[in-house]
Amino acid sequence: MTDTREDRQAEENRDFTSGEVARARADTPGCAKVAHFNNAGAALMPRQVIDASVHHLRLEADMGGYEAAAHAAERIEAVYDSAARLLGCGRDEIALVDNATRAWDMAFYGIPFRPGDRVLTSMAEYGSNFIAYLQVAERYGVQVDVVPNDEHGQISVDALSAAVDERVRVISLTHVPTNGGLVNPAAEVGKIAREAGALYLLDACQSVGQLAVDVGEIGCDMLSTTGRKYLRGPRGTGLLYVRKDVLDQLVPPVLDLHAATWTARDRYEMRPDARRFETWEANYAAQLGLGAAIDHALGWGLPRIQARVTRLAGTLRERLAEIPGVNVRDLGVRRCGITTFTLDGVAADRVRTTLAAQGINVSVSRTASTRLDMDDRGLGEVVRASVHYYNTEEEVAALARAVRSCT
Repeated sequence: MTDTREDRQAEENRDFTSGEVARARADTPGCAKVAHFNNAGAALMPRQVIDASVHHLRLEADMGGYEAAAHAAERIEAVYDSAARLLGCGRDEIALVDNATRAWDMAFYGIPFRPGDRVLTSMAEYGSNFIAYLQVAERYGVQVDVVPNDEHGQISVDALSAAVDERVRVISLTHVPTNGGLVNPAAEVGKIAREAGALYLLDACQSVGQLAVDVGEIGCDMLSTTGRKYLRGPRGTGLLYVRKDVLDQLVPPVLDLHAATWTARDRYEMRPDARRFETWEANYAAQLGLGAAIDHALGWGLPRIQARVTRLAGTLRERLAEIPGVNVRDLGVRRCGITTFTLDGVAADRVRTTLAAQGINVSVSRTASTRLDMDDRGLGEVVRASVHYYNTEEEVAALARAVRSCT
């Protein structure tokens, strides 16, 4: 008997059993020490990630860095295969870099801008990205246009469609903003980008690892993400996807002997794959940890992770909304594992400090991270609580009680 589409969908939406949650927590040493709701900052690493990284560091100590890299060559190469499975692309479309900002920058600054080109972006754009827009506007005479939100607080697909013309060089979108649970309609944006013939760069730093992300379904040409957030990998790791059909439209801002070959005194040839966006030196211990993190996520299944994270976050929003003085600030038709809120008359830092004293980790997001959106909503700061699949309903309840104690 073969599984039907309905059977597969039911399996993907099946919540983690209590035994599976217990196993996930047993694999996560930090769960015994804190209730961690800062997964959109840096999630708790599972022991498989720790073991992979530490094992390679010990190899470097025992035999030397170059020799350890040669010894682990097959495992390092396998990270590209894992990343390709994660994003639904070819291994030759993956570059391993040292963080999401570097990944995004290598793609964005690789676009050969000309005076009069337009960059279209959204109200929820991340601060580091917007600074890059301002820089290329100064440097090349590029025009940066912000597409307004729709009535749900996400990028307006209709307004985007109306804004597109032949001068649009790139549509650059943050999939999930740093200051809320909004999930922007990335696939709808992809359709518009394809029809317009514009490049499409997706910042998926907050979405990969908590949502099922398929670059083919989304239709993006470039995607950047990090290892430290929902993928549960080490800090200092990142991924860049570049669709092979657009590789030759981009000029990496940095080349070295890994990204290109010096073929003659006055000539060089770039690599034919996305690794032209890498550099030769790499933290292989961290990369192997990233590979272990990706494999760990794939083992659970991204659709199942997405379903559990979304449900837990929904429960958290409901509990917080019941507390007098708490305002849940998340927008969008679709929401994910990030919950943001404010508490009347109580500073966000005080909330964070009060919760930390009870062994509960949250973070604070401020204006500079998403200035357009925060200014538009009259917000200076929000408390950010981001769940993962290893969090429990009991921890969610404890978080809500701790917030109530701040009133």
